[in-house]
Amino acid sequence: MKFTKESNELPSFQITPMIDVVFLLLTFFVSTSIFSQWETELDIQLPTADSGVVPDRLPGEIIINLDSEGVITVNQHALTPDDLLDKCQRLVKLYPGHPVVIRSDKGTRYEHLVVVIDTCRKAGIGNLSFATAMTDEAAEPDALPAAEVGTLPRQP
Repeated sequence: MKFTKESNELPSFQITPMIDVVFLLLTFFVSTSIFSQWETELDIQLPTADSGVVPDRLPGEIIINLDSEGVITVNQHALTPDDLLDKCQRLVKLYPGHPVVIRSDKGTRYEHLVVVIDTCRKAGIGNLSFATAMTDEAAEPDALPAAEVGTLPRQP
């Protein structure tokens, strides 16, 4: 009893689906690398710290940029403190515990930085980090800015 037919055809490999998957992966990685570069391309001179370490970037972490004039920028958009509060409240509502990094220029007045920190606290953000640059002695060639990671205590 013979159940299989003998076929002279060789098995074929479908390359079209493989090309589709490769292009989708390529598109994903290119777009994510572009979005992560936008936030660090702003002209902000970070303060230096000897204890700074380069953390692993978390997917979707929010970076709040604060320039020397006190202008708040998130995703290439300038925001007022009220706009930042609305954005942070939506972030906490959708993703509680989501990390936020503050990149403040070393020439920024302390009062502007306090406004940003206070706004984040009002929104209920507890996972807050501050970006710093390594000192020249501690920096490795081509090192990225480091962040000192700290979690703020919850408000009563």
